[in-house]
Parts: sequence; structure tokens; C-alpha cells
Amino acid sequence: MSGQNSPLFNILGFERGVFARALPLRKRPLKSYPLGPLQKCNNPLDMRTNSHNDFINPVIIRCMDSFYSQLEERARRTGSLMCIGLNPYPAELPEQTAEAAREHCISLIQATADLAAAFKPNLALFEAYSAAGWEALRAVIAAVPPEIPVILDAKFGEVNESADGLTHLVQSQLNVQAVTLNPFLGYDSLLPFLKDSERGVFLLCKTTNPGTVDLQELPLAGEGEPLHLYEKIALLAQEWNTNNNLGVVVSGLDSEALRRVRQLAPDLWIMAPGVGIPGKDLSTALQSGLRPDGLGMLIPVSRAIIHSPNARQAALELYAAIQNCQRSLANEVEVSAPEARYFPANLAEDLLRSGCVRFGQYMLKSGAPSPIYIDLRQLVSYPHVLNEVSAAYLPILNRLKFDRIAGLPYAALPIATTISLKTGWPAVFPRKEARSYGTRAEIEGRFKAGERVVVINDLATSGLSKFDAIDKLVTAGMVVEDVVVLIDRQAGTREALASAGIRLHSVLTLSDLLDYWERNERIPGEQITAVRKFMEEQTAHV
Repeated sequence: MSGQNSPLFNILGFERGVFARALPLRKRPLKSYPLGPLQKCNNPLDMRTNSHNDFINPVIIRCMDSFYSQLEERARRTGSLMCIGLNPYPAELPEQTAEAAREHCISLIQATADLAAAFKPNLALFEAYSAAGWEALRAVIAAVPPEIPVILDAKFGEVNESADGLTHLVQSQLNVQAVTLNPFLGYDSLLPFLKDSERGVFLLCKTTNPGTVDLQELPLAGEGEPLHLYEKIALLAQEWNTNNNLGVVVSGLDSEALRRVRQLAPDLWIMAPGVGIPGKDLSTALQSGLRPDGLGMLIPVSRAIIHSPNARQAALELYAAIQNCQRSLANEVEVSAPEARYFPANLAEDLLRSGCVRFGQYMLKSGAPSPIYIDLRQLVSYPHVLNEVSAAYLPILNRLKFDRIAGLPYAALPIATTISLKTGWPAVFPRKEARSYGTRAEIEGRFKAGERVVVINDLATSGLSKFDAIDKLVTAGMVVEDVVVLIDRQAGTREALASAGIRLHSVLTLSDLLDYWERNERIPGEQITAVRKFMEEQTAHV
């Protein structure tokens, strides 16, 4: 695009208002809230069109849901990760006309709407039919049920007034919920699209075409650690996602790139093209890219459906294949903690790579020899792994009720701090020893008596250090009912805490990790056996 003098803008007739009158706007569902005191919202007055294309009076006060909150709600409601591509390839049409493209896509929508997490029309394939193609695109978008997000596959990259004009096209003229963008021009080219948290962006990060090696895989210097360009884009996307409306596009055919992007950007949604085709390794892609909550990925599906004589049957088969892969992953490496659904395989690998978990002969604090040593204090030297670890706590914490979190010295302090930075939850921490000067405080940070606190720690071992810390928190007037750890060594902590009326929640257990490393031949079998024997001996003494 070259701005408002481009053929695209002439076709649209922006200044003359031609395009705006072509078809009624697609209406999105209005999520209303009970009227009451005006709440602080990004856009508290919501105006939508009624069935006669007239404006409704802005009398409903509401707070907007972010785009990815809407997408997540749709994915949970349907159990689907499928993004149906609306791609009217000329070879698939009975005739190469805008009308044939429109009918082709609308029939696909009608066949798959109940199975779709989202729909994704390809802008270029409609542009080929000039003004008639734009009218067809509007009709296709309007045919999508309003509760289903529409993602315009446009790959735009513009700045200044041109970016503003394209934002107007996407959000006002076409009224789609999200768009794919090119990150090459930097943050200011994305900002107009990101201002409205209800509208989303998928940023090109690691694509499926052969030319991905020319730029996206270039190594970068001066980043403090080895990074490729696509990995830098993922890091920037995580940083820029302040409104929960920015995701990335990563090839589903490149499992290592998916794994790295998920590691670098643990919160983001990933659109993973290339594996929605029979015969492609769907399971590996899902294992590499899913978040711990089992969401965070969209699988674009197009040619597999188009080429089938029965589009709905093909969609049902792909829907079932995705769900079977999800179930298989959950059953194969299921975490024993009830809060977690998926085993974070990437995290298990990174704990080894970073040296946070080591095998050999070590002396524990208790004086007992151990064939395994877990030292999460090493996380401070691996910020991306620290970020990944902190994100793994969130599915558990989101289910608990509390006023603030309390990180335990020393290994859990950076974990709790990172969680606080991610979520805005305030934190405190109990000192190991009271200061003999100044305030002589045993608890650092602001709090009020009666507040509910969740204790954050790295490991569950004997439980004694947790009891000491809990005693300090309770003595200061806080209420402690839950402790969350990354790894439960299964040495009796859960039972000891339960006897005091405190629940232990763990992201992982040591047994889970051993099973994964053994199955994937990451650790020699004799070392795995030695650790299991050590665990049995510890349990016998509990």
C-alpha cells in the first residue's frame, strides 16, 4: 500500500463514501452490563447498528473485552482451535468472478460455522476482482455469525496517515475483529491497529514460505544471547501486547520455531499455518505451541476443506483430529496437580538446558545425599526461562482468591516479582532474618491485616521453610490458605501443609518430569531409576 492515493483507496471511494454504502456493517454481539455508576473503560459508550442500519442511542454502559479474551471465550465454548480460511483460489471456482468467490466463501461459512474458532478471509484474493471483489469481501464478512471473530489476512505494513487509513478500512469499513500485519516498519506502524483493545493483530513472525530463511532466520548481534530475527519479533510482540490484542504468526511446520516462540512469548496467541492438512504433524505442532492452559494456538484450515467433496465432513475430521491430539497430549504427559491440564514440555527441556535441574551426587541442606539437584536460583541468569516459569504459575493463580502474593527468599523472589510484573498483583516477602536497623521489619512490602496472601515458592521439599514463612505472614496479620510451587518433590510437603489447613498447588511434580525425560531419552535410564529409588526412600520416612 502506498497511502490514500493508492488504487485500493480509489476503489474504496473513501472520500466519496461509495464503499461505505455498499452493504450494511457486520454487527457484533453487544455484551451489556447492568446500568450503574460509570466505570472506567477505554470506550464506555458502545454504538452498534440495528437491523435497519441505523445507529442505536448510546445508552448502554459497558467495558470492552480484549480481542484475545473474545477469541479465548469462543475457543472454550466450541472446543475448537480451527481458523477457517476463506480463500477463493481461482482454480477452485467455477468461474473467475467476484460473485463466484463470494458464493464459494459463504457456502464454506455455512458448512463450518459451528466448528470454527475464527474465520480468515484472504484480502489479496478478493482484491483481484477490483471493486466487485471488495463488495464480495464485505458480503462474505457480513455472512459470518457475529459471535465468531473475523481475521483479515492482509499482511499490511504502513506508517503515519497510510496506517491510519488502513486502520479505518479494517475497523470501520470492513468491521473485522483482527488483521495480520508485517512488523518490518516497527511499533509505530502497528500502534493505530492496537489502540482499540477489542481489535486484534497477528504479527508475521516465522512464516511457511521458503524465503523465511532470507530474513526471519538471520542471527542478531548485540542481544545479550543468540537470537534470530523471528525470535526478536516474538520478544517485541510479548512486550508490545499491553492490551491483550497482539499475537504472532508462526509456521506450524517448524516445531522448533514454535517451541522457541512459545518460550519467548508464553502468553501470546499463535496462528500456526501449515498443519491443517492431513498428513502433517499436527500433534508435534500442538505440543510445541500450546500454552499450559491448552489454548493459545489457532490452526488455519483451508485447502484440506476446499479440496474435499464434502467440506463439512472434512472440517469435522480435522476438528476431531485436533481434539484427539489435545487429549493425547493431556493423557500422555498429564500433570498430577488438578489445576494444570497440559504438561509444559518446553519448560521441562529448558530446566535441563539452564542447569536448574542436574543429575549426579549432591548433598542436600538436610545433609542427605541426593542423585538430583534442583536449583531455581539459576533462573535469574536466563530471563526467558524465568518468564516461562512465571507464566506457568498463572493458570493456578487465576483460580485462587487472594489480595497479594508472597515470594519466599531466595529462589522464589524473582519468580514472584515476574508474576507481579505480568499481572499487576502486589507482592510482599517475609525476610529470612529481621533487620536489626531501620524499621526492623520481618515483612517487606505494603499490606493490611486481614488480607489473603498466596505463598509463591520454587520447590516443595520438607515444608519446614514454608511453615516458618507462613508463621511470619500470619503473625503480621495476613491470611494464608494456599502455597503454589513450580515443582513438588513429593517428599511429604503436601500432607504436612494439609494438616495445617493449607493447600499445596504445584505446576509440576518430580515424577512428571522424570517420566517425560525418560520417555524422550533426555536422561540415562540408570539416573532416572536412582532418583525414583531416592524418592521412595524419602516417602518411607515421611
